[in-house]
Amino acid sequence: MARFDRYVLSQLMVLWGFFSLVLVSVYWINRAVILFDQLIADGQSSGTFLTFTILTLPNVIRLVLPISAFVAAVYVTNRLTTESELVVAQATGLSPARMARAVMAFGLLVALLMAVLVHVLVPASRTQLSEREDEIAANVTARLLKEGQFLHPADGITFYVREITPDAELRDVFLSDARDEGQGTVYLAERAYLARSEEDRPRLVMFDGQAQTLDEATGRLRVTRFEDFAYDVSTLMDGGGSSRRDVREFPTTSLFAPSEADLAAARRDVADFRYEGHLRMVAPFTPLIAALLGYSALMLGGFSRFGVWRQIGLAVVLIVLYQIGENAAADVARRDASAWPAVYAPPAAGFAAAAIMLALGGRSSIFRRRPKRPGVAPA
Repeated sequence: MARFDRYVLSQLMVLWGFFSLVLVSVYWINRAVILFDQLIADGQSSGTFLTFTILTLPNVIRLVLPISAFVAAVYVTNRLTTESELVVAQATGLSPARMARAVMAFGLLVALLMAVLVHVLVPASRTQLSEREDEIAANVTARLLKEGQFLHPADGITFYVREITPDAELRDVFLSDARDEGQGTVYLAERAYLARSEEDRPRLVMFDGQAQTLDEATGRLRVTRFEDFAYDVSTLMDGGGSSRRDVREFPTTSLFAPSEADLAAARRDVADFRYEGHLRMVAPFTPLIAALLGYSALMLGGFSRFGVWRQIGLAVVLIVLYQIGENAAADVARRDASAWPAVYAPPAAGFAAAAIMLALGGRSSIFRRRPKRPGVAPA
């Protein structure tokens, strides 16, 4: 690589690292605040909060990389233009397309990192995050052990405990189960404990209480008194433990050739898996296209003392249009999984737009100020 290319590439990498760090920090802190409110409110420890925030980091980086690549390309190109370095390079015979080689190398490096994220790190972090969420959902103790509050751990369930002793004994327990249509059951107990069954399922063991069942069709109330009764609180978890895996958790190889076990775990068909796989194949091109669009837009027109603010505005419009097109294509493919080729249309259009602007760069008069014609002196 020529010395000029290495110089531009080093400038791009430094600015890209800076903008990525800033944007990741902003996104990550925002996500961390939301997680903190959710986890700490549910009685989770600071270690759980730290684990969750770390597991969300790969996906945050994936979202930030295209933005930081675009901003770095625009910033570096603008600085090289205002300091006349690109003008000198063009005077030596380098065309905008030739000078784009450093931007292309920069975009490929970021695309490589993006590929590692979308194919390896993000699916693995999503899987770990899902497992941790299942563990927290299975640990209903933190969701139930709140004295003096009416809690609703699931639809149709109301739970109340008046007091919790230092020995983890629950006193004056109220549990209403109205999930079955046509009848509801209310459990009242003087004391209770949370315990684990032999199958490692959480149970609420109640003592000295009664179960009141109301049949709404007949209006009859049945009262059953008990000395001890075990209630399976694992049914309070969302779906009763029948959660399904997110397609985004599967490795890329499984997306294009899912097994029957994968299809059953996700409860999706083969078309949905392949749609997600094509999205992953397209994702690494996004930062490369963003960098090329930012650079090529600023190469339109010649040098101007007034800067390249109009070219920067064009670059912003182009990246916004590209993102809109990417979202629209994803929506089309999501509604009809057989329309997966639509996800490749925005990258193709982005490369074409960058190539056209590079071909016009340096000789386009779109953004070039025309000198005013001198007036005719009166006779």
